[in-house]
Amino acid sequence: MPVIPDYTRLAGLEPFVIDENSLFVNVGERTNVTGSKAFARMIINEQYDEALSVARQQVENGAQVIDINMDEGMLDAVKAMTHFLNLIASEPDIARVPIMIDSSKWSVIEAGLKCVQGKSIVNSISMKEGEAEFLRQAKLCRRYGAAVIVMAFDEKGQADTYARKIEICKRAYDLLVGTGFPPEDIIFDPNIFAIATGIEEHNNYAVDFIEATRWIKQNLPHAKISGGVSNVSFSFRGNDPAREAIHTVFLYHAIKAGMTMGIVNAGMMGVYVDLAPELKERVEDVVLNRITDPDNLLAPTERLIEIAGSLVAGGKKEAATLEWRGTPDAPTSVEKRLSHAMVHGITEFIVEDTEEARAAVEASGGRPIHVIEGPLMAGMNVVGDLFGQGKMFLPQVVKSARVMKQAVAHLIPYIEAEKAADEARTGEKSKAKGKMVIATVKGDVHDIGKNIVSVVLQCNNFEVVNMGVMVPAAEILAMAKAENADIIGLSGLITPSLEEMTHIAKEMQRDPYFKDMKMPLLIGGATTSRAHTAVKIAPYYDGPIVYVPDASRSVSVMQNLLTPETRGAYLAEIQADYEKARTQHANKKGVPLLTLADARKNKMALSFAGEFAPVKPKFIGRRVFKNIDLSLIAKYIDWAPFFQTWDLAGAYPAILSDHVVGEAATKVFAEAQVMLKKIIDGRWLSANGVIALMPANTVNDDDIEIYTDETRSQVAFTYYGMRQQSVKPVIDGVPRPNQCLADFIAPKTPVTPTEVGIQRLNTLDSDFRRNDEQVGVADYIGLFAVTAGLGIGKIEKRFIDAHDDYSGIMFKSLADRLAEAFAEYMHERIRTDFWGYAANEKLGVDALIKEQYQGIRPAPGYPACPDHTVKPDMFNLLQCDEISMTLTESFAMQPAAAVSGFYFAHKEAKYFSVDKIGTDQLEDMAKRRNLSKEYLERWLAPNL
Repeated sequence: MPVIPDYTRLAGLEPFVIDENSLFVNVGERTNVTGSKAFARMIINEQYDEALSVARQQVENGAQVIDINMDEGMLDAVKAMTHFLNLIASEPDIARVPIMIDSSKWSVIEAGLKCVQGKSIVNSISMKEGEAEFLRQAKLCRRYGAAVIVMAFDEKGQADTYARKIEICKRAYDLLVGTGFPPEDIIFDPNIFAIATGIEEHNNYAVDFIEATRWIKQNLPHAKISGGVSNVSFSFRGNDPAREAIHTVFLYHAIKAGMTMGIVNAGMMGVYVDLAPELKERVEDVVLNRITDPDNLLAPTERLIEIAGSLVAGGKKEAATLEWRGTPDAPTSVEKRLSHAMVHGITEFIVEDTEEARAAVEASGGRPIHVIEGPLMAGMNVVGDLFGQGKMFLPQVVKSARVMKQAVAHLIPYIEAEKAADEARTGEKSKAKGKMVIATVKGDVHDIGKNIVSVVLQCNNFEVVNMGVMVPAAEILAMAKAENADIIGLSGLITPSLEEMTHIAKEMQRDPYFKDMKMPLLIGGATTSRAHTAVKIAPYYDGPIVYVPDASRSVSVMQNLLTPETRGAYLAEIQADYEKARTQHANKKGVPLLTLADARKNKMALSFAGEFAPVKPKFIGRRVFKNIDLSLIAKYIDWAPFFQTWDLAGAYPAILSDHVVGEAATKVFAEAQVMLKKIIDGRWLSANGVIALMPANTVNDDDIEIYTDETRSQVAFTYYGMRQQSVKPVIDGVPRPNQCLADFIAPKTPVTPTEVGIQRLNTLDSDFRRNDEQVGVADYIGLFAVTAGLGIGKIEKRFIDAHDDYSGIMFKSLADRLAEAFAEYMHERIRTDFWGYAANEKLGVDALIKEQYQGIRPAPGYPACPDHTVKPDMFNLLQCDEISMTLTESFAMQPAAAVSGFYFAHKEAKYFSVDKIGTDQLEDMAKRRNLSKEYLERWLAPNL
């Protein structure tokens, strides 16, 4: 069942798909007035900004769907649902996840369906009012394109036993499918009820749900299963540790049985394997209704109550010991020691243990290569299995790779010395599962993700030839031939990389070597997507082209492609999926767009007088900053993206105590602090920056002329803005504006307000301040470029030479964080000093990260400013060569740890997303810029 929010059109976002291969889907529950008193209070008091922040926080904390419920006695639920969903629609960072419209009233659900863009989930419909009403509601849901949660509820009441659950679900399924309702859009809720209540009839409620889930999975094809998880522990309300343990055990068994998704507070889930043995046993006795005393059926509940009061949240961290090495009298075998070191990333003894294993192997007539093929690969197989099961996280896997590489480095001299002997015999040498040539494409310098993929594959016994960054197509193809590679992998972060990937696919089709052998081509990187791969790349090459969304998927993709028994079926499945994606793309109606003329009429009407009058900067022109103290800018680091680099999801600092990834996050964070201190104390990196504060005015509605001086007679360059063209929701009778960055700069010449503009000027919405004939006001704009990546190559080489991928990736990720922190630091100085439009600002680092300041700093390539082609003009004005920053031919910045952008000072300036634009805007921009339409089509493709 594809659950596709409309905002997946934002660059870099892929439609969210729930299918047989999906992991458990977490539905955020905090935007539910019946489940959160705080959220209910916000909605009742019409504190919608705070309510939006709750939704945003859920998404930031990892909710893949958000459940919205307005069923409260003091509320007009229809009005509240409509208003809140309209607000969400204008917030791309929230609307990028699917919405679950939750209500017991059909009128509220239908009101919500009229507001939601993209595919939503209705929670819920049922047969409690009979089959006719059930099918009527289902038909309407289908018309709105929504999936449905079907409650196990009929005319007789709510299903509370296994028999009743499967009876109702089967009946509902047959009715829906029989009328043409897509089975993949049916989600059953077989009812989760409270256990351990002290009432014998409730003892089997969890078992009934789990067994009903298993039955639905086996007997109702393509249907999904959901439920409100917190219900199961309701009898222990007030005791969060006990509830957490019950949720953990319940979900462990329910997910194994086939549960697809659940409405649950992620903070109330733990890790099954981390539960204390006694606690796990007692909770499982309750959840699974295990009879511990035939004469007392409430014994499991009583045994859990005995220890519930003494429970504490979370698990204890296991003290580091050397027990795994055994004792002098009873040493652990070297094979087990090597495996333990691999799994736990311990390098302390790896050389001596590897040497011991080599000596033992040779003494028994074996070869050094057998150490790799035997205990080392056995350990890495364990790592691969644990990672695939979600029991290890990326930082741990990369550490395991470091252990492996150091062990192999010790063995290589011995292996090389015996190479001739190996070849003289019958080929007793290590054979990899397959070989990949991987590269970041020409014009792109980002490689952290690609390096992580390389490490993960190497951990699973694949040979990887990593060609680095900025690699032209000819070199990639030549290397694949020279290495006799099985597969080519391409990576890219910036939007122009997508075009280069298509070019490489065309070159592979043109070359008989690749065309005849049909060498697979893997596509990955932040801007890539399944849809883009299917529509824009795959048609140009006859061989397999596979989109790989993240590092964890790379192993299964490689195995399926290189295993003869699975290759055919796997490729057929991929081909069918891509054909479906191409058909959907061809048939989709697209986002409703205004004409460019109408979008301009609906522009923002901002004031540039009174309190909104532009503030003149303290100087006009450039300022250069070299060798900025890294300890100063490190204070401004936003750590949340650092954890994302390591595939650890969650907001900082809450992630450090997360029940799933908290331990891994805490460890990698501590090690980051150690390396950050080394970077600062050892001056491993240098930070340079340049800013410019220039006179500016808007012209032609969407463009900003940036002048050389206050005479405003000479234009340094013109920034050609892109305006939103999507049809906007109407709030209080007035449509939200179609924004462009030029709206935040005062116009050069007088304008006549449009009818819509006049209507909006009279509203109380702070987005639309009255323009009291102050047009032609002298306004200003800022530009900046900063880097914290100078010197990165020398230190990176040191880690490569030491076979230490973990430290290499850590180092580059910290360089990226320092660059972003440098941008934050400079922006603060702009606001409070150099420009001084917020001279009295007093904000802490947390407030800065949350952007609680006046003004914005949009960067080319990001949603408000998606056009990369402005960078050469910016770099020329800033003279970035003076700070050792350059651009590639695809407008990627070098060094990669760099940030550039604009400064806007207006009090009403806020970030937004341009999203899709029409052909009329493309043609208009080509004319304004005196460029070919074809040239702009290439660079603006994601927005067309």
